[in-house]
Amino acid sequence: MNDTASEQLSEQSLRGGETTVESVSEEGGEEEQPWTIYQFICDQALFYSRETLDHIVLVIFIYTLLCLVLYKLLFHRCSRWLKLVRKSRLPATANRALLVTAHPDDESMFFGPTILELRRRNCRIFLLCLSDGNYDKKGPTRRQELWDASESLGIKPEDITLLNATHLQDDPAVEWKTVTIAIQILKHLEALDADLLVTFDKDGVSGHPNHSAIYYATASLCLSGMIPNKCKVLTLESVNLCRKYVSILDLPITLLLSTNWSVLSWESRRAVQNAMRLHRSQMVWFRQLYVAFSRYMVINSLCEINQSDVEFEILNS
Repeated sequence: MNDTASEQLSEQSLRGGETTVESVSEEGGEEEQPWTIYQFICDQALFYSRETLDHIVLVIFIYTLLCLVLYKLLFHRCSRWLKLVRKSRLPATANRALLVTAHPDDESMFFGPTILELRRRNCRIFLLCLSDGNYDKKGPTRRQELWDASESLGIKPEDITLLNATHLQDDPAVEWKTVTIAIQILKHLEALDADLLVTFDKDGVSGHPNHSAIYYATASLCLSGMIPNKCKVLTLESVNLCRKYVSILDLPITLLLSTNWSVLSWESRRAVQNAMRLHRSQMVWFRQLYVAFSRYMVINSLCEINQSDVEFEILNS
């Protein structure tokens, strides 16, 4: 009897122990469950992040390859015969062009591709720079730099006009009067018998108020019908920050969205960069980066404007 009783007690204690262990494990499982869900979410997020990153890298690689092939095709000897793409589309009848800028270095920093393409077509380019860039008290130095850089781009010294007017000083805080600029532009258009006017658009590429002021003066001339009938007006398109600093990677977008453009070969791009470097007083570190990566060293996209375009823009503003 004693043996039977002891066996029953031991079985009950074992069953109790198993129950205790099971209850503890169940309680422990409940405590570990939130951590398991969190870890699962993290693992899934990491997996999809890696997968997305792989796709992004693949897309960037394919797009870069497309840009390089397209850029190479532009300057291949068969491209003219195949007529697939064109490295430039500018008014074919331009013989005398007036380029209007705000400061010394604008011609090299922004308009280099347009200047070289027009020169390649034997178009004579006249440069009207509305200020001497004396904001940092370096007016005489910047004047000489303008002459050196312009000559390197093929603009003759006698075709450069640099204004030093008290009401057109290089200062973003000073408002340039639209009427004053318009008078200067119209006077030079008529005196030079220019058939093409090239300048900034309303955003001025860099957002400088002096750049934008030239556009509004040009727009006012178009609106009033004072631009000579034979003269076409092209404004340099401003682009967002991403497009601005991707060099030739902006090529497909330019060819798709623009009506007028000029794309330089890699050798001609170096000519524009060298012209910009002749503005030694302006070559601080961020302009060094600009010269290396900016699309404006190799690509210009331009928009032709006329009276109806300006009227439409006013109605929609």
